[in-house]
Amino acid sequence: MTTIVRKKTDQMMDIYDLYLQAGGDEPIDLNKLADFAINNDHWSRTNLADLRRQLCKREFAKAFREQYHIDPQGRHVRTLHAIVKCDGDTQKTFWGDMRKVDEVYMTDAFQRRRSQIVGDCTQLKIDVDSWNDNNTVGGSYQLLLNFTDDVAERTQPTTYSPKKPQEAELIPLPKGPFAKKVARNKPR
Repeated sequence: MTTIVRKKTDQMMDIYDLYLQAGGDEPIDLNKLADFAINNDHWSRTNLADLRRQLCKREFAKAFREQYHIDPQGRHVRTLHAIVKCDGDTQKTFWGDMRKVDEVYMTDAFQRRRSQIVGDCTQLKIDVDSWNDNNTVGGSYQLLLNFTDDVAERTQPTTYSPKKPQEAELIPLPKGPFAKKVARNKPR
């Protein structure tokens, strides 16, 4: 006799289907869905120690992702970075302080984060293409995946420090009816 082991994701989607069949609202409010699953005995965790450990790890990971420092150039930089290592069938996540770990570690961490971004963009493109091709409400969404301008804009200074007049020089614009002189910061 063969035992079929279903993925946890499939089990959770079965509960989601039951919630909708019972009259649950869409879009889904996860609080209501969780209450439905627990109150109707569709979801339970018998190993509370494992659940506590998972919740604790999740809270540490969230805290680690939110740790930043100011680098010598004044940039707001994420301090702790994750890498994933496989130990047999088990994946383990390790977090390292970028000011202390070596180049191999940081290369792995940067490649992992970049791969996550590429995966998210790929799935987003598939989702947008499908919606554009199949939605029945009309309209479409134009997806731009070139983030060069977005990144350039977000890395601009967020505070303005005007230069004193003696630190600026006047540079004439081309002659014409609207010609005027503007102040341009001197290069240092």
